[in-house]
Amino acid sequence: MQKTAGKKNPGIVIAGLRGGSGKTIVSLGITAAWKQKGYRVSPFKKGPDYIDAGWLSQAAGRPCYNLDTFLCDPSIVQNSYLENSINSDVCVVEGNRGLYDGIDIDGTTSTAELAKLLNLPVLLVLDCTKSTRTMAALLLGCMKFDPRVNICGVVLNRVAGKRHEGKVRDSIETYCQIPVIGAIPKLKKSDFPERHMGLVTSQEHDFSEKAIDAAAQVAANHIELDRLFDILDSGNGDSDPLHPVPGSLSKKRPVLPVVPEPVTIGVVKDSAFQFYYPDNIEALKKRGASIVYISPLNHEDIPLVDAIYMGGGFPETHAPQLAESRIFKTSLKRLSRQGLPIYAECGGLIFLGQSIRLKETDYPMSGILPIKFGLSDRPQGHGYTEVEVVNENPFYEKGQILRGHEFRYSSVLDISYDDSRMAFRMARGKGILKKKDGFFKRNTFGTYTHIHALGTVSWAVSMVNKALAFKRGG
Repeated sequence: MQKTAGKKNPGIVIAGLRGGSGKTIVSLGITAAWKQKGYRVSPFKKGPDYIDAGWLSQAAGRPCYNLDTFLCDPSIVQNSYLENSINSDVCVVEGNRGLYDGIDIDGTTSTAELAKLLNLPVLLVLDCTKSTRTMAALLLGCMKFDPRVNICGVVLNRVAGKRHEGKVRDSIETYCQIPVIGAIPKLKKSDFPERHMGLVTSQEHDFSEKAIDAAAQVAANHIELDRLFDILDSGNGDSDPLHPVPGSLSKKRPVLPVVPEPVTIGVVKDSAFQFYYPDNIEALKKRGASIVYISPLNHEDIPLVDAIYMGGGFPETHAPQLAESRIFKTSLKRLSRQGLPIYAECGGLIFLGQSIRLKETDYPMSGILPIKFGLSDRPQGHGYTEVEVVNENPFYEKGQILRGHEFRYSSVLDISYDDSRMAFRMARGKGILKKKDGFFKRNTFGTYTHIHALGTVSWAVSMVNKALAFKRGG
């Protein structure tokens, strides 16, 4: 592949007909294969997702940014795409769920709408299990459903052999006139060592590099990467790649104040706590914060910081080690009592609690908030959230409406609280208990709702301001 000089960065949205169609492996494989060929790939993930984004980031060797028109204004999403594709040769955007699936009948938050918003073509991954000519009918339906969506090619997935592939390929090229860019056979474990990446983070996967290399090999062996790149490169031309959808807001990203003196925010990050949007960390830095990474798994004590941000993750998979991190937990509890601003999401909320029960064993956490957690086999909260700030609290103004998301298997076994200590009332989503969320005590705040800093711009301002007030002794 050779990039044509003077052209705008080509980009592709990789979508499927449903979740589990194989678009993650295709996205990961294409990203890794192009990187191995020497291309600078900017990866993006549509929607609220940390795990797929983590894999794509590792495959590309650079941060993966989430693009979400529920959490953020459409123009902010456009700006994020443009800003984070600078100094790259090609962009890969992995979609989520089915191409046209969204939160409403209009599909306003769908992968298709994102593709139109960014004016990018779509590579559609088709799971061909036990189907031949019907795949052409499904593809034709997708093409006719919204002709403004530019489906530039398809990848056939889980084909049973050359005969099966030939029937599907001939049907699609005859009835749809859409090029088949690749055909991936049913993968065996020897072909791809980890096929269930959706529930396994790249950070804690013992074979992450091996898995990424395997995905790259799958793409190189079964997808016409040069042909795909040529389609994208010629399709973008020399014009502006973004044409805002009529009716989308034309807001510019607000210019927010920087604190007058530096503050230090500790971010808890390790294999137990790793769910952070790059935009959130960058928003803190842009407000004037220095970031230091701390870990209850790897550090005994907590360094001198002016605030702490604890993201989500899988503390349950590290419960014994977290239970043994006594010095770290004691320090965190002491700092909380002293009024250190502490903001925790989901997995971080669990660490703020009293304990988590796994298979009849209670593992003690930091004991800052009076909550005992358990773990369920099925998700206890899953999807977008919308909350109203109903009580005075350390981080948000009363009356604010926030949009976020939750995804958790943990459940509350026991809790001691009164309504005045819950900042949020859930208009959408479950929260901690009885449609309430945002448990706070002094300047410590724990919530199941993940926010995105580009959609909730007040969060970073509040975090840094609280850190400065603590530093000054306020």
